[in-house]
This record gives sequence, C-alpha cells and structure tokens, in this order.
Amino acid sequence: MLTVSTVNVNGLRAAAKKGFVEWLAATEADVVACQEVRAEPEQLPATVREPQGWHAVHAACSIKGRNGVSLYSRHEPESVRTGFGEAEFEDSGRYLELHLPGLVVASLYLPSGDVGTPRQDEKERFMAAFLPYLAELRAKSEASGREVLVMGDWNIAHAEIDLKNWRTNRKNSGFLPEERAWLGRVFDEVGYVDVQRRLDPEGPGPYTWWSYRGKAFDNDSGWRIDLICATPRLAEACASVRVERAASYEQRWSDHAPVTARFDHPAPAS
Repeated sequence: MLTVSTVNVNGLRAAAKKGFVEWLAATEADVVACQEVRAEPEQLPATVREPQGWHAVHAACSIKGRNGVSLYSRHEPESVRTGFGEAEFEDSGRYLELHLPGLVVASLYLPSGDVGTPRQDEKERFMAAFLPYLAELRAKSEASGREVLVMGDWNIAHAEIDLKNWRTNRKNSGFLPEERAWLGRVFDEVGYVDVQRRLDPEGPGPYTWWSYRGKAFDNDSGWRIDLICATPRLAEACASVRVERAASYEQRWSDHAPVTARFDHPAPAS
C-alpha cells in the first residue's frame, strides 16, 4: 500500500511547537507534502529540517517569511525539481517535485488571491502557466511509466459542496467562476482525478481549512481546498481518503488539516 499526506502547516516553525513533530512521527505516510512553510531550511529545527527516517527536501521563497513547500519521503528520490519552468514562480516557494521509482509526487501551494488586487493577478498568471505544465507532466510521466500525484493547497473550492458558505463567497477569491472553471479543466481536459471526490462524489466537504476567526472550526464552516490529485490509473487504486481534523480547536497545529490517502499501489522501494 502507498500512503500519502498533504497539509498546509501555516508556518512550519510554529507548527513544530504545537504538534506537527508528533504527527509526523506517528504518520504511516510514505510521502508527506507541506505548504506555507514560511522559513529557510536553516531556520527550521532539526526535527523538521532533517527528521530521522525521512528524506526531506525544502523549497523556500526568495521573499523571506513567505510561501515555501516541502516534501518528506521515506524513500530516497531519484531526482528533485523546484518550480515548473515559469520564471516568475521559480523561486516563489510554490512548487516542488520528487521523482521516485514509478511515481512523481509534487507539493503545490497555489496563490490565494484577493479580488481587485495584484494578488489576484498573480494567481491568474500562475494558473495560466501551471495548466500546460500539468499536461506536460502527465504526458512525460506516462511515457516513462510513472504515475503522478499533485498534492497541496490548491486555494480553489471546485463546487458548492466544497465550502460551507458558498452563497456568500461567489464573488470571493477561491470560489470565483473562472477559478472553478480552471480547476475543472485540470480534471476534465488534463485528466487528473481528485481522489476525495472520486470516493465521495456527493459531499458536502469534508472540509480541510477553517478560518481562525469566530467559530468556524467549531461550526465546521470550512473549505475543501487541500487536494490530492492523481493520474487516472493511480486514482482508481485509491482505497481511502481521510481528513485528519483535530478533535478540538485547542489541539490544532494549523488552520488546515492533513489529508491522507491510501492506494492499493506499491510504495516505492527504499
């Protein structure tokens, strides 16, 4: 069985003090993808920079304290790629890729955007450049006999069942019609499969992010924006997906929860 997890840690140094280290030690995952690390590798404590039993790779943002993605693999990667070939985003700490035997695994932190601001323009530029790369990645991986997993914080809720308050968010970044249509193209045109929705097409949720404001977590008023997307053959082998929602507000170590998927697919050999 292959098991993978993805989580936006909302600052890895802070998460390490609040429970991430213990979670990583206990997880059964073969690969863990993290987003919003917000630290240079040398700023991370050794327990998360180079944890025992893991091959860890970190891609920091050139602007200190922002973005950042990491991948932890129990199996040594054959190669590593940072960025996806678009100059604007090469050093933005938003994309990291490991090549393992028979498998490519990526950690993605898509920009969050904010309607009417340069942040939304950046998000749109990222999406425009990233879609053809996803198609290229799938084609090249198929040609070399590899499956693909693109995991991370996609910062888009695809359908109404993917967020609690969808009616009041129709004009907000993350649920704009053009963003939802773009994610639909990832699925329908490029052919990646959202493994959670394959197993649970009806919803609602399960949500993966809850604002720290108000009672969003207690009321389960969240968004499902942390996705594990797989090439079709690997998606068909997905046996289960679960959101590791904290038992209480006080036990959270991020405003996101880990999403963990198990596949009836061999894990890469060590």
